Amino acid sequence: MPVNEEALMWVEKYRPKSLNDVVDQHSIVESLKAFMRNPKIMPHLMFAGIPGTGKTTTALCIAYELFGMKNWRNFTLELNASDERGIDTVRERVKDFSRYSRGTFGDVPFSLIILDECDQMTGPAQTALRRIMETSSRTARFILICNQSSKIIEPIQSRCAIFRFSRLDRVAMVEHLKEIAKKENVNISAEAVERIVDYSEGDLRHAINALQTAAAYKEDGVVDEKVVSQVIGEASPKQVQLMLNKAVNGDFIEARRVMYDIIGTYGFTGAEIIRQMQKELFKISYITPEQKAELSNILGEYDYRLTQGANSDLQLSALLAQFAKVSITLGESS
Repeated sequence: MPVNEEALMWVEKYRPKSLNDVVDQHSIVESLKAFMRNPKIMPHLMFAGIPGTGKTTTALCIAYELFGMKNWRNFTLELNASDERGIDTVRERVKDFSRYSRGTFGDVPFSLIILDECDQMTGPAQTALRRIMETSSRTARFILICNQSSKIIEPIQSRCAIFRFSRLDRVAMVEHLKEIAKKENVNISAEAVERIVDYSEGDLRHAINALQTAAAYKEDGVVDEKVVSQVIGEASPKQVQLMLNKAVNGDFIEARRVMYDIIGTYGFTGAEIIRQMQKELFKISYITPEQKAELSNILGEYDYRLTQGANSDLQLSALLAQFAKVSITLGESS
């Protein structure tokens, strides 16, 4: 049955089908293209890095390019190791798939096994996997995908070519989101796109999901920064910076008023407001690094109090009072 693209999430609809289309990871893509030109020399691969940087997409692109869009499923076993993380899965599904040759597909003499989130596999399962990787090297290649390669045992790491995926460049993310918005006929402001990119912190999957949600939320007109802020559950940076500026300049009463405006508008918890304060604090140019360190220490103290169950309103007010108390030092330095 053909897939209805209208019903697809945008992260799937616009998932790259070729290594050439992978966003930003240029050095990794160029290295992998060398293997694609001569698949027989391709080793086992390990892709490590934070979520949303293209690890799974890149692995699937390799499968597409090796076996073709019509045949890749016949030659590829794709498993999420966080769901099937035990030794039984490794001994049964992985071993059975890897031990028998499925013939050759052009110049490709092996099948492909993609294990996503393999850093969630148990110790015994990893040990069993190590042995399978040794014995099936003629008939199978593994692509192991993880967030933290340090959680993979050394014997497996030593059998893989390791590629570390970094956070995506913000310029590349902005251009990619604008391209998707154009294809979906979404009128979105430049400030809104920048806001999504700031929020996603290098996670393109997170950014695309936020874009799709914002587009659905605003059915007519322009998707602006206010709409994005409501969708992603963060206050406007301008409001948070206003609150911080009032506090560090000694205006505790006005800073507290802005805080309650933020809580009333967005319904945030104290921990969420503190997280945004920490992010925006480092954007204030007239505060020295030493003063930012002191204020960060105060933020950490009150964040801890909230995790222990303290009253949110009281603790946020006390936090702003602490900021106002050090305003004399800040005023002298500015």
